[in-house]
Amino acid sequence: MKKPPTKPNLKAGKPGTLRIIAGAWRGRSIETPPGDIVRPTSDRVREALFNRLAHAFEDFRLPGARVLDVFAGTGALGLEALSRGAAQAVFLDRNPEVIALIKRNVAKLDCDDRAVIMNADGAHPPRAAVQCDVAFLDPPYGEGLVTPALNGLLLQGWLKPSALVTVETDASEAAPEAHGYTLVDRRPYGRVAVSILRLNS
Repeated sequence: MKKPPTKPNLKAGKPGTLRIIAGAWRGRSIETPPGDIVRPTSDRVREALFNRLAHAFEDFRLPGARVLDVFAGTGALGLEALSRGAAQAVFLDRNPEVIALIKRNVAKLDCDDRAVIMNADGAHPPRAAVQCDVAFLDPPYGEGLVTPALNGLLLQGWLKPSALVTVETDASEAAPEAHGYTLVDRRPYGRVAVSILRLNS
């Protein structure tokens, strides 16, 4: 999720909310911080992304999957996945205040037993805690973080063979590329583009 160059004040302004679109927690709200400390993925883009995951890949099923939410921000992507039946979600973000926000959202949905929250840099992830079936990447736009993150996830063992990785970028940015991955889908949604890559088996 988007972070400005200087550390913002998370306490400035009033927090907002974001809704879970589908699944067990459909319509439930989670907290978003005030200001521009994060850039939550819009309802439209989240719905389109999860529809693609549900219907475009015959060998992938979200129910029962382990998912990784990188640059997690509010945790909306990982929590949406849990709502739709994912077995476990790991959330990575390096801002302690954002980590506290994710913990509040996890507690609100009473899913602590299915969530792992790590204070870690998405562009340089630590050694894997678990191997995941799908990873969601939503880094700050235009800062060159996608390729390092993809490389890090591969080198640190976060992805199962043939895992899927979704990447949200500004629509003006080139499609993501990294050794060991194949781009299998890319779609624009206004000013945003979502690419889906598959780890080469």
